[in-house]
Amino acid sequence: MTDTPDAIDALLGAGPRRTVALPEPAEREWLRTEYGLTKAETAKALGVSTSTFTAWESGQRDPQGEGRAAYAKLLEGMAARLIPTPPAEPASASAPAPAHAPAPAPMPASIPAELDRTPSGELVTAPVQPCVRCGRPTPYRAAGQPMHVGGFCAPAATPAAAVPAAAVPSAPVAAEIAAPAPARRPAPAAAPARAARPSSSSRSSARPTRKAASSTAAPANDARAAAAEKFPNGPLAVVDPAPSGRGLIAHLVDGRTLDIPAVMTLPELTEWTLTAGLGEVRLHKHGKDGDPLIVLTDAAATLLGLPPMGSDADGHFERRLGRLPETHKTVKALTKAGWQLTQRGFGPWARVYRTPDGAKRSCVQYCIPAWAALTSAGWNIPAGLDPAQLAALLGGYAERVMTPRGSTAVTGLSLMEALRPPTRAVRTETGWTSGLVEGSRSRAFDPAPPEAPAEHPVAQDRDPADVLVTEAWDWIRPEQAIGDGERALPHVVGLDINTAFLAAAGRLTMALSEPVHELNPIFDPKIPGSWKCDFSTAELDPRLPNPFTPDGLPPTGPAWYTTAKVAYARELGLAVAPTEGWLRHESGPWLDPWHKHLRAAYLTTMDRLGVPLDLGEQDPEAFLAAMAGLQEHGDPVELAILAAVKATAKGGVGKLRERPRGASYRPGQRWPALERPTWDPLNRALIIDTATVNQHRKIRRHAQATGRFPLAILSDCTVYPSPGPSALDLLRGSDGTLTTVWRLGISPGLCKHEGTQSMDWALELIAEDTNPGRHIKGGDAVAEGE
Repeated sequence: MTDTPDAIDALLGAGPRRTVALPEPAEREWLRTEYGLTKAETAKALGVSTSTFTAWESGQRDPQGEGRAAYAKLLEGMAARLIPTPPAEPASASAPAPAHAPAPAPMPASIPAELDRTPSGELVTAPVQPCVRCGRPTPYRAAGQPMHVGGFCAPAATPAAAVPAAAVPSAPVAAEIAAPAPARRPAPAAAPARAARPSSSSRSSARPTRKAASSTAAPANDARAAAAEKFPNGPLAVVDPAPSGRGLIAHLVDGRTLDIPAVMTLPELTEWTLTAGLGEVRLHKHGKDGDPLIVLTDAAATLLGLPPMGSDADGHFERRLGRLPETHKTVKALTKAGWQLTQRGFGPWARVYRTPDGAKRSCVQYCIPAWAALTSAGWNIPAGLDPAQLAALLGGYAERVMTPRGSTAVTGLSLMEALRPPTRAVRTETGWTSGLVEGSRSRAFDPAPPEAPAEHPVAQDRDPADVLVTEAWDWIRPEQAIGDGERALPHVVGLDINTAFLAAAGRLTMALSEPVHELNPIFDPKIPGSWKCDFSTAELDPRLPNPFTPDGLPPTGPAWYTTAKVAYARELGLAVAPTEGWLRHESGPWLDPWHKHLRAAYLTTMDRLGVPLDLGEQDPEAFLAAMAGLQEHGDPVELAILAAVKATAKGGVGKLRERPRGASYRPGQRWPALERPTWDPLNRALIIDTATVNQHRKIRRHAQATGRFPLAILSDCTVYPSPGPSALDLLRGSDGTLTTVWRLGISPGLCKHEGTQSMDWALELIAEDTNPGRHIKGGDAVAEGE
C-alpha cells in the first residue's frame, strides 16, 4: 500500500488531513456516495480489493494499520468538504461566551443514538446544523435533532469556563452516550409489585456491556422509547402459584413480581393480562405493538384446570393433535367469555383474542411448558429453572430478538414481518386506507413452476427434471482424488461458518414481485430470479465441490439456477447464456433489517458469554480457547438464548418455503402458508445459494493461497486435512502467518473451530460413504440440528 497516500490526495486534493477514528458504517457509505465516488475507485485508491473495501464500509471487517489510517484520512477529508465547519467567533480566554452563541450542551443519555431513517432504511438528511452532542456540523438527524454518531461525534473544543459544571456529564453518563446499551426499552416504571431476588441471569445482564456488544446493538428510537411507557412491566410474565398457595403471582423479566388478584380461571387471567402493563413496542413505525405473553408453569397450569400431557383422549392433552379439543372445559370457558382462538387452537403456544365493536383487537399469547412448548421447535431451555430465571431467559430473548411467538422458526418469520410491515395507514380525502410500505413484500403470489415445491398447484404438470434444486452442501471428495500427501497428515480439522444463512441475507437483493417468464434473457446480476443455463461442460478442479449442485457433483445438462449461482459462474469465467428465465423486476434488500437485528442479538449474546467481537482477530488462541470452553463454562441461560437466536435465523429462512403438513393433505391443494406475503421459495434459494457461493469462494481462494483442499463439506462445516489438531495449524501459511481467507471470529460469516479427529478416522468414514462433517464434533451434527 505504498502508493495509497498519493491516491488519497488525488481524490481529496492536496493538503494535510487529521487522522480520525472511523465513523459508523452508515456514515461511511453516505460520505462516499455524497462525494460521488464508486466503491471500485475508492478501493483502488486505498490499495485493496473491492470486496475488502465493501467489508470495511459495511462494518463487517475492521481495517487495521496503514489501511485504517488511509481510510480514516479519506473519510475525514470527505467530511471536511461536504460539511464544512463554520468559522468560530474570536474570543479571549477570559471572556465569557456570548449569549447568542452558547456552547452546545451534551445530549442527555436518555436520548437515543440511532440515526433517523426512511421506511426503506435510507438515512434522513437535512440542512447542516451543529450536532447536539459535540457541536460539529452534521446533515444527519436522530429523533429529529442534528446528530452524528461514531468517530466523527467527538467533543468540540470549548473553553472550560464557557461550559457550566452541571452540563459536563459524569464518566458513566459519557460512556452511555458513546456506547448506548443494547436494551430496546427503558427500565420498567414503578408498579404495584414486591421485590424478588434477582436471578443469576438478571445479575449478569445488569453488568456493563463490552464495547463490541454495544457497537452492534440496535438502540431504540425516540418513538419506541415513548411507546414503552405503555408497557412498564415488560413483554411477558411467568405465572406461578403464590407462595401462600392461594392465587397466582407473575414473575417479570427484570426480577420483580406482580400479585394477580383472585384469579382462578383462564378467562379471568386473560382479562387481567390486558391491564397489567405487559406488551412489546413495535419494531417499525408502521408495525404493531407486540401482544403480551403469559408463560404458565406446570403448577399454574394445573391450578387453572389445564390437563397434563397424555396419550389418551380422556381429558389429557394429546401431543399428536397439538391442541385441546373444542369440547374441553377450558376452551368452552374462553368461548363463553367472548374470546376466540386462532386456527391452531389452544395448544403449547396459543393466541387468545377478541375484537370489541369499534375498538382495537385485544390479544394475549400463552406458552404452556407442560406441553413441551420450550423443549422442542428450536427451544432448548435448561431444566430446573425457577420462574424468575425462566422469565429472565425469555425476557433476554425478547429484548434482543422479540417476544416469542411460538417455535423459533415462527418467531423468525414474525420478526421479518415486524421489521418490514407489508402495509401502512394512508390518509386520503375520504378517510384512512391501507398503503404499501416501500421495500416490503405486500402481497402473496405464486412462484415460478421450477421454484415451487412438488406439492404446489403450479408444479403438478411440470417435467420432473425442470426443477430448481437448492439445498446446503453434503459433499465428500472421491477417494481417488485424495493424494498420498494428504493421507499422510495426522489430523482432520473442521471449520464452521457462523450463522451462514444469516450472513448471506445481509444486503441481498431479493424478490418483491411475481415472476415474469422470459426467453433467452440477457443475464443481469441485479435481477433476482431463476435462469436456465448449462454449466455441465465446465472444467473445474475435482478436488473442490462443484458449486452448482447440492451434492458437489458436476451437473449433467441444462438446469435452473438462481441469480446468485449464475453470477458466480460468470465470476469463475464460465460462459453465461440463459435460454429461459423467471425474473422479478421489483426487488430490494428485503431481509437486511432482519439480518442486522439478529446479528446484533447474536453478537450481544456472545459478548455476554465472554467472547467479544474482536477476540478472534486480536488473539486467535484465546478465541479458540473461549469457544472450546463455551458449553462447559458458559452461563446456561445465555447459552439457551444463543441457541434460540441461531435457530430463529435458520428456522426463519426455512419458513420462506414452508411445506404442507398433515396426513390428510393431497398434492395440488393449497395450504395456509401460501397466503403469506413472505412465502417465496426463490428468496429461500437465494439465501442458501449465496451462502454456498460465499463458502465455495473461501475454499477456492484458500486452496490457491495454501494448496490445501477440503475432504468433505456438510452445510456450513468444511473438513480439511491438517498437520496439527488446532485450527491455527490449518490456517497458518508456510510463513507462519494466518490466512486472510478463513478468518476466525464470532461475526456472522466468519468461522470457528468445529472439531478435530484423526485422518484414519476420516478415511474410514469416507470409505463408508459417510460425511466426516457429520461427526467431527463427536456427535451427530444433523441429529443435533446443526
